Amino acid sequence: MTEGTYRNPVLNADWSDPDVVRVGDDFYLTASSFGRAPGLPLLHSRDLVSWTLVGHALERLEPAGEFTSPRHDCGVWAPSLRHHDDRFWIFWGDPDQGIFQVNAPAIRGPWTRPHLVKGGKGLIDPCPLWDDETGEAYLVHGWAKSRSGVKNRLTGHRMHPDATSLLDEGKLIVDGDRIPGWFTLEGPKLYRHDGWFWILAPAGGVETGWQGALRARDFFGPYEEKIVLEQKDTDVNGPHQGGWVRTPSGEDWFLHFQQRGPYGRVVHLQPMRWDTDGWPVIGDDGAPVAVHTRPDLPHQPPAAPATDDDFPGGRFGRQWQWTANPQDGWATQHSGDGLRLSCVRSVDAHDLRKLPNVLTQRLPGTPSVVEVDLRLHSEEPGARAGLAVLGDAFGWIGLQRGADATVHVVHRFAESVAERERDAAHPRLAPDGRVRLRIEIGAGARCRFSYDVGDGPCPSGPVFAATPWRWVGALLGLFALAPVGSGHAGAAAFTRFRITDL
Repeated sequence: MTEGTYRNPVLNADWSDPDVVRVGDDFYLTASSFGRAPGLPLLHSRDLVSWTLVGHALERLEPAGEFTSPRHDCGVWAPSLRHHDDRFWIFWGDPDQGIFQVNAPAIRGPWTRPHLVKGGKGLIDPCPLWDDETGEAYLVHGWAKSRSGVKNRLTGHRMHPDATSLLDEGKLIVDGDRIPGWFTLEGPKLYRHDGWFWILAPAGGVETGWQGALRARDFFGPYEEKIVLEQKDTDVNGPHQGGWVRTPSGEDWFLHFQQRGPYGRVVHLQPMRWDTDGWPVIGDDGAPVAVHTRPDLPHQPPAAPATDDDFPGGRFGRQWQWTANPQDGWATQHSGDGLRLSCVRSVDAHDLRKLPNVLTQRLPGTPSVVEVDLRLHSEEPGARAGLAVLGDAFGWIGLQRGADATVHVVHRFAESVAERERDAAHPRLAPDGRVRLRIEIGAGARCRFSYDVGDGPCPSGPVFAATPWRWVGALLGLFALAPVGSGHAGAAAFTRFRITDL
């Protein structure tokens, strides 16, 4: 790869269902966050290739009572990011509640609390449009069959310009069942261009589908359609769902995701142009590009969302999310460095998938080594803490306090169908209650666990194959737990979290 080119994916981790907007010389991107908190990640770039995470638009999921425990495939689905009237706007669908929006005067906030624009089951993938030509505002959304019994359809509304409410009952504007060969039409992004209303929307499913474009002279249709990006003879399966953005010099680009199993939905950048009939052409004549000339934008130093963390003052970085709405006291700030997690008492202590107090970040999409230092301070028999690979199946390695007050390195896992974890290796004494934990993530997200209690690295257990959740890639997690009981259970301290190339 030469200096003037870039390589896909530009975001090689689970930044699902991306949408993008340009404001001046800055580009901003958001993505689905499902049931994790904080939600609605906010990324920034100046060149569309190097992205950094600058914050989140949603501090907690609402209503809060619905997200006190993990709901890994619920919550925030497929957001749309727009800039209108000197404000940033994000719309998303919660498949169990309806369509919400938040807005802010600047990308770093302050963001408003979620406002329900349209309530109902199965309302997903909303996108607004403020039409500068007519002064009208519109909203389009898709449907989740699992909640509504309906899919493969797009519904359109007129919307109040302040985005607080809809002005009509809605109309079916695209019926995918009437388009030969199209199914699971979803993820619409709404634009105005060259006198047309445009909907860029994928169909065919995330694993094997394609990106479509639909256009009409009137928002309510009729729409004509065309496939504008598909796998063809590339290795990019199901190029799917994203957003169009134009640079200051007039170049057009399209950011979309590719489903990669345990790695989740990684993000690709495609060139885009318009053919003589006025249709968009994405990628290399409709096929995804692997390497391409960089956008005509000022060169930026290489950058990526942060992964490493020294936890200064006990605080954790923006890359971390809880598996449900957090409670006070799960993590405590202090004067030194290191993350101090309270050993939260739980009846589900033997199944990490059910715990809200797991602090997670995305699994890297390239072969990597994950390391962290751990000290178990809790004197509570049965207290444990560790480093996990969390998905439909999970594995973890860490420390546990025994009934005789000794501390052991333990390594446990659970298959996707198992209700409880079991040992993956025999426990090993950790005399000082300290350990350096390590997971090597190789090709195919195959994970090798090891530890070091001061006498050199020791491999532990068999290879563990990371698995995704439904819709969500596997996660890395830090946790501290204790058996159900009374009183304070103590804490565990994590330091020097690092992810390096393998």
